[in-house]
Amino acid sequence: MFSKYKKPGGVAPAPKQEKPATVTPIATAAPKAAPQPVASMRRVAAPAMAAPLDRDLKRKQRMSDIKLELHRALLDNLNLSALEHASEQDLRQEINAIAVEILAEKGIVLNREDRMTLNSELYDEVTGLGPLETLLKDETVNDILVNGPQQIFVERGGKLELTDVTFKDERHLLRIIDKIVSAVGRRVDESNPYVDARLKDGSRFNAMVPPVAVDGSLVSIRKFKKDKLGIDDLVAFGAFSEEMAAYLQAAVATRLNIIVSGGTGSGKTTTLNALSSFIDNSERILTIEDTAELQLQQT
Repeated sequence: MFSKYKKPGGVAPAPKQEKPATVTPIATAAPKAAPQPVASMRRVAAPAMAAPLDRDLKRKQRMSDIKLELHRALLDNLNLSALEHASEQDLRQEINAIAVEILAEKGIVLNREDRMTLNSELYDEVTGLGPLETLLKDETVNDILVNGPQQIFVERGGKLELTDVTFKDERHLLRIIDKIVSAVGRRVDESNPYVDARLKDGSRFNAMVPPVAVDGSLVSIRKFKKDKLGIDDLVAFGAFSEEMAAYLQAAVATRLNIIVSGGTGSGKTTTLNALSSFIDNSERILTIEDTAELQLQQT
């Protein structure tokens, strides 16, 4: 747009140079053009405001590169088979010692805050699920949705939010996926690109990898809810009326066949868990699940 404004100013003087009468407009046009540098200086203000963002991105990229290099060094130096018997404190101290040594060799200087953050992330890489670990520990997060290495959403209070958490690249994401599925005796690759699993905390894990996932590997984690909601809670939340709750209680007590159906996240498991509290203690219960999620409340 700025270049379009320059063209009329350059074309107008050319044909008028042959006539002396046109010299005066050219002279008067010069003072009017003087404020242009001021306008251009104001335009520079927008990129200047973006400078802190650029610095943050560069800092984040630098920390990511350092973490990747240190993680490789940890894998070379740590006895992974002994990790199961090491306490958290001992392992954190060992990771810190190795990190300090490597940073000194590379001549990399970090402030205290960056060192603490780096050590925490390295611990999560070695023992946990890398970038996902902080989201799993966040009790306000219900679902974690990964759309490739650079786009991670979470669901809080029924609303999706894009986080600033990312993986280094597709290989980093695949390594975490493989770490999860191998821990439960599963595998995921080109011949088996889809997998369901259950994390050690009870959360449900689902992953798709290329070639099924065209734009990068996909991951969804439905976090395990520690708090069991009863039928009274569902009535209080407005999910059921008191009449509906009484009817369902009678249906369970009289052994009627009941189908609980609905879309993803609609509350099927929560409803079935609540209804299980109406099953008599003398009844034997058999559940068949692809991935164990039920928290039966038979009293």
